[in-house]
Amino acid sequence: MKLSMIGLGRMGANMSRRLLRDGHEVVGFDMTPGVAKGLEETGLEAASSIKELCSALSSPRVVWMMVPSGDATEAVVRELADTLQPGDIVVDGGNSYYKDDVRRAAMLEERGIHFADAGTSGGVWGLERGYCLMVGASQETFELLEPALKTLAPGQGDIAESPGRAGRESTAHLGYLHCGPVGSGHFVKMIHNGIEYGVMQAYAEGFELMKGADTEALPADLQYSLDLPDIAELWRRGSVVGSWLLDLTAIALAEDPEFESYSGFVQDSGEGRWTVQAAIDEAVPADVLTTALFKRFRSRQEAPFADRALSAMRKMFGGHVEPEGNAKK
Repeated sequence: MKLSMIGLGRMGANMSRRLLRDGHEVVGFDMTPGVAKGLEETGLEAASSIKELCSALSSPRVVWMMVPSGDATEAVVRELADTLQPGDIVVDGGNSYYKDDVRRAAMLEERGIHFADAGTSGGVWGLERGYCLMVGASQETFELLEPALKTLAPGQGDIAESPGRAGRESTAHLGYLHCGPVGSGHFVKMIHNGIEYGVMQAYAEGFELMKGADTEALPADLQYSLDLPDIAELWRRGSVVGSWLLDLTAIALAEDPEFESYSGFVQDSGEGRWTVQAAIDEAVPADVLTTALFKRFRSRQEAPFADRALSAMRKMFGGHVEPEGNAKK
């Protein structure tokens, strides 16, 4: 099929390459001048504006966005609403809030333009590994998008279907899925990222515990100097905690065993916050996911005020004095 890609950053550019490699035609546009032109050698047709991009497609047009969530996505959707024609399709493959999807879809539908939200996981490795796609849309819109979805997804590969799934009519084993109506794709991706926060935090704390096992605070016969790169590599084979995140941790440890090139300042994409809000809305206790989000907030602070308050209280009630040199300058 022929479709367009708005947003040619790390994800959008690689998704375009994967589509082109499988015989699709892609018209690309990026707000940064020259980015689209730089991809012409891959076979991409570069557009200098959204209007030009839309005019290069024939009805029903499919415009896929890989744009930062929030104001940037809102601006592109509104421009597309004024440019596209009834029957055309807008796909948001970024990390938008699912409630915004529902609102935007309703606005576009008033003009006869269809909308799909495609939660996309795969990161910078997706070009070769493929992308896990969680799609919210009408059945008709989903089916129109399927040729592109099949190309972008990993396919079944050598991973057998789970026992008991025989006879199910689903595309889940291929790496893409129609999750439900508009908003459901990004809702599932939001929970996916919330879980990711928790898994990452568990790995981080576990490796820190092993790193600290040689502390002099422990009895000499209980001190262990552990090779963390080797342990990460070991756990990749046969362990129940094996995962792609562990694979990536093993790579990072092999390259930098002390993580000296990292500051420890951890951003959050917003989806962790939305996951916690969903837990509040549904009255579901999401203890691990909430704590993992708050740990990211803590990572951005140096000598946090709350910790200093705790130290002050300990001094006030028990005379506990901090070691010299610990006071914040």
